Amino acid sequence: MTRTGRAVVIGGGIGGLTAAAALHLRGLRVTVLERAPSLRPAGAAISLSPNALRALDVIGLGDEIRSLAAWQGDGGLRAPGGRWLSRSSAEAAAARFGGPLVLLHRATLIDLLAARLPSDAVRTGADATLADPGDDGRPARVRTPDGDLEADLVVAADGIHSTARAALFPQHPGAVYSGFTTWRVLIPLPGVEFASHETWGRGRIWGTHPLRDGRVYAYAAAVTPAGGHAADERAELLHRYGDWHDPIPAVLAAARPEDVLRHDVHHIAEPLPSYHRGRVALLGDAAHAMPPTLGQGGNQAVEDAIVLAHHHDDLTAYTGARLPRTTAVARQAVRVARLNLMTGRAGTAVRDTVLTALSKAGPALFLRGFDGIADWRPPQRPYASQRTQAGER
Repeated sequence: MTRTGRAVVIGGGIGGLTAAAALHLRGLRVTVLERAPSLRPAGAAISLSPNALRALDVIGLGDEIRSLAAWQGDGGLRAPGGRWLSRSSAEAAAARFGGPLVLLHRATLIDLLAARLPSDAVRTGADATLADPGDDGRPARVRTPDGDLEADLVVAADGIHSTARAALFPQHPGAVYSGFTTWRVLIPLPGVEFASHETWGRGRIWGTHPLRDGRVYAYAAAVTPAGGHAADERAELLHRYGDWHDPIPAVLAAARPEDVLRHDVHHIAEPLPSYHRGRVALLGDAAHAMPPTLGQGGNQAVEDAIVLAHHHDDLTAYTGARLPRTTAVARQAVRVARLNLMTGRAGTAVRDTVLTALSKAGPALFLRGFDGIADWRPPQRPYASQRTQAGER
């Protein structure tokens, strides 16, 4: 089956837009349908590891992101009282994986991806559903309020609670609650200097990272029943983390209640049998939603998009390339969540002791956790110059 005509992408997030840009470069006529009234995401940052940056090199975007983003890696893991459990450096990360880990605002990445597309390619406020997955003999069909669209390829990048996934695999149980909720804050914090860190407590974690534009991105996670919300989420964070080490109290003092975003975490515990059916390919969270504990949700979606463009005329090959890898990464993310969010006092003490010992014995756990993940390379040749060597900023 040859798919060289029209592609419809359901979902205008990072994965969907990356797929659209890559398919556009392959010569397909692309339409992106985004349900929200705009492409602007909620205020949060995204960490891009070398695997995703190399994928973005394929569409000529990697070097621009490296120049705009803050390098990560200077810092490490801490205990709530401030003791360092494990240290690492940006240069060590770049040397180990052939390129940096970087942090930037999601909106910046969305804007850069959208700029790679024709001006009429993206439709916002477009509530799209999969009407027919198609097959070798007929195109797929996507239903919108303005009428149906036929496509040689449909990319379902419609998120954790994907309606396209439910239509393709109605017997699959879908996403399940991961056992914890998350908070995110993105604010200016002038005059406060700190080393980037992630702090592990009992059933709670906190991370604080500087962005290149001077703002600070902070996130937290805690084991809690699903569906909970506080009247004032900033006050909730103060209750849970207010006595942790600097700069956490300073972040909480500078944040306003409206700056705090809270979301329960869900993941796909039972892998799908395939990432495609007919002329439809699932991508990103729609295919393999995972806990954020490795920071790989968006990175794996970017990988998906680039590999899908490479195999756009052979979706069986796309599933074969992506399902084993993303299943392994998702399972590792679940294991890390169990480790960094463990709740027992004795187990937490043993964990911290082991982390400290392992850090003294070799490369920081922060870096070793990315082995087999951050060193991935895309199947296509890049369009970018790939200034990714250690020490280049």
